[in-house]
Amino acid sequence: MRKVLIIEDDPDIQELLQIHLKDLNCETDTAFDGESGLEHAFGGTYDLIILDLMLPKMDGLDVCKELRAHKVNTPILMLTARSEEIDKVLGLETGADDYLSKPFSVREFIARVKAMFRRVKMIRDTDKEAIGSAITKDKLVIETDKRKVTLDGKRLDLTPKEFELLALLASNPGHSYTRKRLLRMVWGYDFEGYEHTVNSHINRLRAKIEPDPNQPKYILTSWGVGYRFTDE
Repeated sequence: MRKVLIIEDDPDIQELLQIHLKDLNCETDTAFDGESGLEHAFGGTYDLIILDLMLPKMDGLDVCKELRAHKVNTPILMLTARSEEIDKVLGLETGADDYLSKPFSVREFIARVKAMFRRVKMIRDTDKEAIGSAITKDKLVIETDKRKVTLDGKRLDLTPKEFELLALLASNPGHSYTRKRLLRMVWGYDFEGYEHTVNSHINRLRAKIEPDPNQPKYILTSWGVGYRFTDE
């Protein structure tokens, strides 16, 4: 049975989510504000966190930032009542794995949750197959089984999405990926109009792994296409 943490201050929405997660054979814990939600997340082991953006005491973006800063890699589905594009982008760039805008249909919610569970299983299966494997390029080492990246012997602090982007690109050196394809493969959905989210993650990755981010040697731009990992 999977375990899900729901951080949502609306009791009606909480109850609705609990009912449908139970139908998916999930056990749930709940929190009504950001601070208590963060405590639950730190104190338990969850397969998924459903996180509302607007919360008392501590908003969802700050909760998400804290979780990722403390290496909590549990998938996060962020709920937002706002329609502004910037909120969705901020959620994804802060470390959320997906977002769902209120009001949402039950069918869409279930589809998103199932897709996230499939992605987690795929990642775990890939990690098992990759035990002992590592990708090395000069001073950059990517240990896929440990989800660990070191540069010149020093461990880098990457978010889950930054790691997945880097591992995907580095596992296929020289292969150019469009931004849309990277969104589909790393985030799991076709986010029309959100290709700039990939740009932001690439820029942060370059700032962490490149000696000179303005003249990258690892993650290269394929002009008119997207990005590729160096095969030189």
